Amino acid sequence: MILVAGLTPAWQQIAVLDRLRVGEVNRACEVHWCASGKVLNVGLALTQLGASVRTLSLVGSGAAGEATRRDMTDLGVDVRWIESHAPQRVCTTLLDRESGQTTEIVENSAAASDAELSAFAAALAEEAVKPDLEMLILTGSLPMGTPKDFFAALLSGNSSPAILDIRGEELLAALPHRPLVVKPNCEELFHTVRRELSTDDDIWQAMSEINTRGAEWVIVTNGASEVFASRGAERHRFQPPRVNLVNPIGCGDCFTAGLAWALQRGEEMPTAIRTGIAAAAQNAEQLLPARLDARSLQT
Repeated sequence: MILVAGLTPAWQQIAVLDRLRVGEVNRACEVHWCASGKVLNVGLALTQLGASVRTLSLVGSGAAGEATRRDMTDLGVDVRWIESHAPQRVCTTLLDRESGQTTEIVENSAAASDAELSAFAAALAEEAVKPDLEMLILTGSLPMGTPKDFFAALLSGNSSPAILDIRGEELLAALPHRPLVVKPNCEELFHTVRRELSTDDDIWQAMSEINTRGAEWVIVTNGASEVFASRGAERHRFQPPRVNLVNPIGCGDCFTAGLAWALQRGEEMPTAIRTGIAAAAQNAEQLLPARLDARSLQT
């Protein structure tokens, strides 16, 4: 089983506009709502792929929190919820048909109480000792005010291979626990090493530092551009396919899901990375995030 854990889900509004006019009244030609955020996107994508997976997530209060839980239930995602008294955050995606551009309005997650964080940590510790656990994925940001070493503390009781899709101080604090994979995108890598990454050499150097500090593999995505992967002195580059872009939101999460799914099936890392790329490409061509088709990834 793969355990996907994160603390910042979202209730997502996706509005499709013929043309986004800044500073003017905009009327959407389509509006869709769905549960989202990194943790739920990864859990849903793995469920769609047929993986053995369980998701552990905080969920906020109010109508948005209820809708988030209901959507995951309707989609057949096995989620263990830790309830928060803070309102469930709501994020908005604006898709401009004319330009093809996506604008994301992200509401930061409200602070979680000490009791809620303790309940989350206790639940993860309980799940981590189950004999069928094969892999742990920690993904997403931390609620405001959460200690930066919170993910590191979660890893201290875990002996399974870990994939970390986190960034910044939270990632640096977790590296001594020697995760199997660290998977930032280029912007997240920049925020982690805190310097400009203007050239390929800059990216390789930053990845090498993350390897040296504890990550076995570092995989860096950058939208439709090349994917970089490193393990010690071993380096790989992968070119994603061209796609008919509909909505890029959730592509990184689907990459993580595809990667983990392939590893769970016994694939070697380069093959698993290609599966992650294919999953991200499939997601980019769909309006709603993480609705993957395992059959097309296996052809």
